[in-house]
Amino acid sequence: MPHHAVEVTLTRPATRGELRDARRSMLLAANADRTRLLTVHSARYPGGSLHAVRRRLDTRLPVDVLTTHYPDRCGRILLNVTLPDAADTALRQAAAALGKRPQDVLGQRVTDALARDASRRARQLQARLENVLADHTPDEVLVCVADLLHSHRHPPARTAP
Repeated sequence: MPHHAVEVTLTRPATRGELRDARRSMLLAANADRTRLLTVHSARYPGGSLHAVRRRLDTRLPVDVLTTHYPDRCGRILLNVTLPDAADTALRQAAAALGKRPQDVLGQRVTDALARDASRRARQLQARLENVLADHTPDEVLVCVADLLHSHRHPPARTAP
């Protein structure tokens, strides 16, 4: 059976005791502030891993969102969330009215929200660049951007004192 990497996002940092208890049921790697965890779980499909991890951890940790760490065969990152009752009811009603599955409606809403955010960010960047171009030539801007991109890709090497 294949193994799938699952990322666990918590609603708050896990206490050391909670993390110790959760690690008794499965191997977990935690980030420095204990708000995100990574585990590997075997299942036939990535979604099965998400469901199994949620079942094991929900009573032990303040789990918010589970995602697959790598894209599936279609290039998607799978998401596993537990909605509050009111949101779940509203989502199911909207799905029924559209003749769709709740997960499809939620997926479309998330996709639409991400597209709106990307569009807003692009407009914001364009406005900022227009302000920069009011005071600098395009050549100056390109050289500056190239320098910044290069410095972010290759941080300066540290030397020992």
